[in-house]
Amino acid sequence: MFLNPVRHITVDAHDPHALALFWVGVTGYAMDEEPDDDEVLITPPEPNAPGLLFIRVPDDKVVKNRVHLDIQPPVGTRDEAVERFLAAGASVYEDHRTPEGLGWVTMRDPEGNEFCVERSAVERGLTAA
Repeated sequence: MFLNPVRHITVDAHDPHALALFWVGVTGYAMDEEPDDDEVLITPPEPNAPGLLFIRVPDDKVVKNRVHLDIQPPVGTRDEAVERFLAAGASVYEDHRTPEGLGWVTMRDPEGNEFCVERSAVERGLTAA
């Protein structure tokens, strides 16, 4: 069986460097090299996980993303992660949290790209608190 792993997830951006800095700040990914004007790659600390590649484009984002990231906080809670994203410059787009504590929050990064923040592994009972 031949597998084709995902190497990068590419995001169009007006300012690739600024958008990459936002995502470095909220994911813990690293910027591998000095960015040039047109593209910036950030990489995860885990081997074999895809990087995020930000490419300069002139056009504006006008509709909902066809592909988006789902973020599951490795520590803490979903709500704490939402607060960290807000402090870093994201905004809430749609709030799907329920009174029982289930659900997710759809957010937008500084250039309007949607992403979701899910409950953490601890909140899902997948790891010990």
